[in-house]
Amino acid sequence: MINQLVSDIGSIYAKYGAVYMTGILNTLILSTVATLIGCVIGFICGILQTIPCAPTDPFLRRFLLKLIRVLIRIYVEVFRGTPMILQAVFIYYGMPYFFGITFKDIWTVSILVVSINTGAYMAESVRGGIMSIDPGQFEGAKAIGMNHFQTMLHIILPQTLRNIMPQIGNNYIINVKDTSVMFIIGFQDFFAVHKMVSGAIFKYFPSALLEMGGYLFLTLLASFLLRRLEKKLQGSSDYELVNTDSLVLTAGNYQYTGDAPYEEKNRDYQGGNRS
Repeated sequence: MINQLVSDIGSIYAKYGAVYMTGILNTLILSTVATLIGCVIGFICGILQTIPCAPTDPFLRRFLLKLIRVLIRIYVEVFRGTPMILQAVFIYYGMPYFFGITFKDIWTVSILVVSINTGAYMAESVRGGIMSIDPGQFEGAKAIGMNHFQTMLHIILPQTLRNIMPQIGNNYIINVKDTSVMFIIGFQDFFAVHKMVSGAIFKYFPSALLEMGGYLFLTLLASFLLRRLEKKLQGSSDYELVNTDSLVLTAGNYQYTGDAPYEEKNRDYQGGNRS
């Protein structure tokens, strides 16, 4: 039986290997592009949720910030609380009913659905990453004259990105697998190829086993590359202490050499006589 299974997998790949490779490529493109766009959406939403709002601020500012936070909260809860497959159905088939918008390019709607879904998850990750930064860094930036935008851009967001990189990688791996639901609207990803091939040759399990191996390879490769990126962002763990201080001369701790003996010159310097 094992030999028959191996033979079936080999014959399926020999006949449909190019089709499987096309499905893998479409899956990687969709998951990568959608994850990047979702990260941008998440960072925007996370930053907007953490803009400080004091009771002494103007009424219009406080009203707009609260309205933005309510809208972001609704967006996050709706897209985190519903399956991606239903979101794809609603956007692809529901938009023509409600707004008269028809998507002619299946790539556009697929990227849109996965990006918005990813952005909802990333919004909370970014908000948590920003809130985890030591408040003293905000105060230090304010003390040297930085405004909120400069503080976020130069101090907070770089640290936030490093802290939430594991979550970004996790979302990317999830997207590699969850893009399989896009077959419901006709997107030809890796899973859709499996559905097509198994329906054509009536050998579901060999094709499913080949599909599982492909997804496992993609996720393991992504995990390896993302871990390398995390280590790169963390920097070196081996720090070499500086043995010389460029400011030592300004402290007066240097050896004076000249015609007179060292002890005499050093004594004159400590006593304030530098002539």
